[in-house]
Amino acid sequence: MLHLPTVQFTEEQEQFRVEVRAFLQDELAKGTFTPKCDSWLSGDDPEFSRLIGQQGWIGLTWPKKYGGQERSTIDRYILTEEFLAVGAPVAAHWFADRQTGPLLLRYGSEEQREFFLPQIVKGECYFGIGLSEPNSGSDLASVTTRAEKVEGGWIVNGQKIWTSNAHLCHYMVTLVRTSPFDGKNKHAGLSQLIIDLQAQGVTIVPIKYLTGEHHYNEVFFDNVFVPDNMVVGEIGNGWAQGLAELAFERSGPERILSTFPLIDELIQELKRQNNSQGLTQASKIVARLWSLRNLSIGVAQLLESGNSEDVSIPAALVKALGTKFEQSIPEITRLIIQTYPSLDADRKIDRFMAQSILHAPGFTIRGGTSEVLYGVVAKGVVAQ
Repeated sequence: MLHLPTVQFTEEQEQFRVEVRAFLQDELAKGTFTPKCDSWLSGDDPEFSRLIGQQGWIGLTWPKKYGGQERSTIDRYILTEEFLAVGAPVAAHWFADRQTGPLLLRYGSEEQREFFLPQIVKGECYFGIGLSEPNSGSDLASVTTRAEKVEGGWIVNGQKIWTSNAHLCHYMVTLVRTSPFDGKNKHAGLSQLIIDLQAQGVTIVPIKYLTGEHHYNEVFFDNVFVPDNMVVGEIGNGWAQGLAELAFERSGPERILSTFPLIDELIQELKRQNNSQGLTQASKIVARLWSLRNLSIGVAQLLESGNSEDVSIPAALVKALGTKFEQSIPEITRLIIQTYPSLDADRKIDRFMAQSILHAPGFTIRGGTSEVLYGVVAKGVVAQ
């Protein structure tokens, strides 16, 4: 059963939201960025990431000795909501901020923290996530990329696929098999390595979106040497470490706000047209969004308490229900208002419609398919 906490923002948190919103509106007025849907995955802008780093807004919750601000998970939730609501280009530093930093703080060595975290908070070091492989479907436990022990490190051979922004990243946290596959315990023998994507033997091949944009990649490893000090946590503990990492990946506001710029522009357009019937229909979207947001922010509060064991089921629900919601927005918009979707359209609603339509197929696949997530929920409920 779910026992998610409710969250009331403090006066300081509300003030922080106002501060972030004012900053983004100023940068928008300067023309620093162009808003777009799904900006957390397709809005790459290293200059903007460095600007965010200068604000102290990357690694917001991390210890100050690594460059963080030691603020709360709820503060970071507010920050993320504001970025996504306006469609800001945060993809370059996204995975390092959301996943790699928390992973290293929990499982990494002090050497890794001191080397990587200060670079990440400046918006100057980007990480990819190496999980999925060809022919493995959504079954991560069947990965075949292997690492063999040699003097001073590991030799990696294999392939990862659907790796977001690997062509722009400096490193990738990669799930590899460090022991032979055991059919009776297929989660055993997996480990996480930090691989330098500029290292000899690494080849990155683009997989282009329906929009023509380069976002996903195939990454090949051909006898790539990884030194011992780039092992994250314990050898053989990669599965457990990866599950903890996925709680951060699946439960955030990015799982419900990828198409928020379209929702906002739909409402603005209906107001301009004095379309009260359309606004009535649009209000149903807002009601659904509000419910999903409460679910998502409840998980954020659990993560704040450090109670990660209770997070996997609600995190899976946020991802499964939230991405279905995101996926439905272009169709609902089409039924409410007349649009002419085009990536080059003058009207924002037409551009946002085109972006949403072309990106939506991936919403329920990336970060774990809906079928996998339903399995997580079912197994978790039965276990209780």
